[in-house]
Amino acid sequence: MGINLQKGQRISLSKEAPGLKKLICGLGWDVVKKSSGGLFQTFSNQVDCDLDASVICLDSNGKVNDIANVVYFGNLEHHSGAITHLGDNVTGEGDGDDEQIVVDLSAMPAQITKLIFTVNIYDCIAREQDFEQVKNAFVRLVDMSNNKELARYNLSGSEYKGMTGMLMAELYRHNNEWKLAAIGNGVTVNGLGEIINSFS
Repeated sequence: MGINLQKGQRISLSKEAPGLKKLICGLGWDVVKKSSGGLFQTFSNQVDCDLDASVICLDSNGKVNDIANVVYFGNLEHHSGAITHLGDNVTGEGDGDDEQIVVDLSAMPAQITKLIFTVNIYDCIAREQDFEQVKNAFVRLVDMSNNKELARYNLSGSEYKGMTGMLMAELYRHNNEWKLAAIGNGVTVNGLGEIINSFS
């Protein structure tokens, strides 16, 4: 069982998973339950929540200098091959992880010193959705070599009312070692672009 991360908590991946080379960032959430209103029910707010997981690659100045350094549903693989998004899930249907991003730490370019893991609700303004309406949402990190869950962070709850995006966690180099910090900062944004702009 992995560590249930609290906001601001930091863990050493070399300590928790010595020799770690590849890990999976998994995002999961439950389908929003639709109310039954008969034949003439209204359909407002009856759209499934579509959460999107992304990774923003930052340089030593904490900046993203190219959209190619953002891995998301529109750019499924980093040009270095070190990060791969395994595909978009638009409903949260099914058990376990709904979206996964594979990170190969051994292949990470030296100029990338920090990875920001984010999640945002697609088309949130038009759909009138925020994280308070999302059920059982989580992000977790898994060691690919043995499928061991290293850490988990729960995203749902009333504290995220009005929030449509989140900076979940950061993976960063420190003294030639990779460490993980839980951020858990909710933001009100209309799409991933606004999150990216905050690092440009």
